Amino acid sequence: MSGACLFQIRCLAQAPLHALGIIAGNGVYPLLVADAARKAGVKKIVAAAFTGETDPVLGQHIDVVEWMRVGQLGRLLKFLREQDIHHAIMAGQIAPKNLYDLRPDLKAVMLLGKLKQRNAESIFAALADELAKIEVDLLPATTFLEQSIAKLGLIAGPKLSSREEYDVELGWNIAKEIARLDIGQTVIVKNGTIVAVEALEGTNEAISRGGALAREGAVMVKVAKPNQDMRFDVPIIGVETIRVATEAGLRVIAIEAGKTLFLQADAIANLAGAGSISIIGR
Repeated sequence: MSGACLFQIRCLAQAPLHALGIIAGNGVYPLLVADAARKAGVKKIVAAAFTGETDPVLGQHIDVVEWMRVGQLGRLLKFLREQDIHHAIMAGQIAPKNLYDLRPDLKAVMLLGKLKQRNAESIFAALADELAKIEVDLLPATTFLEQSIAKLGLIAGPKLSSREEYDVELGWNIAKEIARLDIGQTVIVKNGTIVAVEALEGTNEAISRGGALAREGAVMVKVAKPNQDMRFDVPIIGVETIRVATEAGLRVIAIEAGKTLFLQADAIANLAGAGSISIIGR
């Protein structure tokens, strides 16, 4: 994380925001952000929620929720303006199938038409630019959840064998390369062989595919992209990730310390222990 981001977060901690907008994808992430922001002293919390993605329970954790389709950029910007929001956080993912079933409004069509490449990084960076035009600052996705960032070393489970340590090293080098090429950020390794590489399908699907090929005892490595923009697309490990990894028979999950969010860390550690999975930050 850059010095500028750290300074910004310290300032937020010292002078709580009056209002926060959450651009809410799927999973528990938006709920955790809302609860942590409220605990930090944010008085007004609103959310742009997406049909078929955002958990409706989020409405019980915030003050105002506006439901919209994925691709309704004009409606998103209008909502944030009407609520007088000047700071926002992107929390939670959008399922790839919904990105391909996108029905963009005119504002989104104009934005997409300007992009030579249409990937998560370019689209979200363009969205950040649109937010800036209406004086909305897109905060780092780790804001209010700094205590959930993964630390170095063994986090859960037994110590790795020398074979597993070798597979982590191999997987790390390959994962860093596919991340640099913007293919994905996760690989599955077993006995010195790359058995699965993440692409658009997402981490959990890559785990399932890799586990089916490796059968059991595989190693998963998940990294950040080079120069990762911490405002969006931050590597995340959640309860569902551990559940899928257990079903797939994985033995080790290695993640990048300092750049990966652990959502519900205690539950993750308990599930990893029950599934005999070691989690290590490096």
